[in-house]
Amino acid sequence: MPLYEYQCQECGEKTEVVQRFDDAPLSICASCGGALKKLISAPAIQFKGSGFYLTDYGRSGSSAATKSSTSETPTASEPSKPSAPPKAD
Repeated sequence: MPLYEYQCQECGEKTEVVQRFDDAPLSICASCGGALKKLISAPAIQFKGSGFYLTDYGRSGSSAATKSSTSETPTASEPSKPSAPPKAD
């Protein structure tokens, strides 16, 4: 069952209620008797298991990119060449 969040218009108190989809929304605050307003909040969803981007597709692409980027980096033992010849004064 989903968790709904309400806020009182009078006292500002927030209330969380577990309700069924077909239940009527709450309209009266339990603390002060004021009008309640249903709040919209982000759902708490976690994608676990195989078949999701983070668990399957994300790993294979990122590991290949790391291998190719590490092989292309120059080593510190190679001397650097000056970009322009030295000027004679």
